[in-house]
Amino acid sequence: MAASSASEAAMAISLVDSHCHIVFRNFDDDLEDVAQRWRDAGVKSLVHACVEPSEIPAIRALADRFPEMRYSVGVHPLDTQHWQADTQQVLRDAAKADSRVVAIGELGLDLFRDKNLDEQLAVLDPQLDLAVELDLPVIIHCRDAAEPMLVELRRRAEVGTCPRGVMHCWGGTPEEMAGFLELGFFISFSGVVTFPKSDATHACARQVPADRYLVETDCPFLAPVPRRGKRNEPAYVAAVAEKVAELRGESLEMVAHTSSANATALFGLPVHNV
Repeated sequence: MAASSASEAAMAISLVDSHCHIVFRNFDDDLEDVAQRWRDAGVKSLVHACVEPSEIPAIRALADRFPEMRYSVGVHPLDTQHWQADTQQVLRDAAKADSRVVAIGELGLDLFRDKNLDEQLAVLDPQLDLAVELDLPVIIHCRDAAEPMLVELRRRAEVGTCPRGVMHCWGGTPEEMAGFLELGFFISFSGVVTFPKSDATHACARQVPADRYLVETDCPFLAPVPRRGKRNEPAYVAAVAEKVAELRGESLEMVAHTSSANATALFGLPVHNV
């Protein structure tokens, strides 16, 4: 999206970047400029995901700095080495201490990079328990692991301990998506939806019910076309929404409104930000 068209679009749309990571060091030198760009692009709210507990103080400081930011607390499945005997309590205390904590995560399973399923499940389960205890949604990272994730969530659903939440950075098939939708989960599309060969993700974006999808950047990763391979940032969620609109045959304004309303409902974001 050209600078002029992005500015014009921002006048008409309000967006929520439902998953970002700006705590990373590659934002240190220009974060104020990054913030101005997301505001110019119409981004009214951001949900900052946490990958392990030592990040929490820095993420909290970012929320102090940027009032449009909310955040999660959790342990990523590729960071299981950070799970200690007291980690669940650390996450509980952090969530209860700050009303800007709107989710537990990002948690989940990743069998693409690691095959330690049992170890990942041992970190996943207490976080799912915590989400139920605190009545918070979960942000689920699920890569090459839809089957074991569905098994775990269905087991919990049978006994009433499956939290609500979102499948973040969706890259699965329509059949896998249907399983998570059946459990009540939202589906969040990232820059992957803009990649030309992401056929399964394109199909999911077309098929997902209007009241069940979000948009995100997952920045600094997965910059959308035409910035693929470069540092991603929250402003680029507009390109994700634009592609979703194209795939669904809808206007950008409709997708921006719908995805923002869905994110607001899931995370309890301030309504005036939509």
